[in-house]
Amino acid sequence: MSAPTSLGTVMTSKAVRARDVTPNRRRGGDLRVLLGPATAGATSGFLGTVRLEPAEFVAEHLHPYSEEFLYVVSGTVTVRIEGEPVELAADEGVLVPIGQRHRVENSGDVPAHLVFHCAPLAPDPKLGHVDTEELPNPGLPHTPVGGGR
Repeated sequence: MSAPTSLGTVMTSKAVRARDVTPNRRRGGDLRVLLGPATAGATSGFLGTVRLEPAEFVAEHLHPYSEEFLYVVSGTVTVRIEGEPVELAADEGVLVPIGQRHRVENSGDVPAHLVFHCAPLAPDPKLGHVDTEELPNPGLPHTPVGGGR
């Protein structure tokens, strides 16, 4: 499906299945960017999923150019924003403001599944994410969100 943009160019819609996206496990959990510049040609942000086993976490980080929206599909998590805990259960969400450190922890005894969205995009993919604690899996490969921007 194509749609005109305000600049008169035509964008094409693209469906992406989570199972077709290679997981990023460097920062903890199973993170998959479904809709972003590299996967769907997005120009304003990116959306993905994260799955966390009990006691698993996504290491603390910040986004200097983007807000992050987190929505819990199932399970329970603690999102630490600037060190302050925010407890979330299924069908609850939180907004992480631009530049604020945050960490996501599965605080329950069952797997947790979340959807995240970050926008706007950083001017360069290398500038979009700053790690602020040691990564649980630093030797694993990292798939940049930006792709061909």
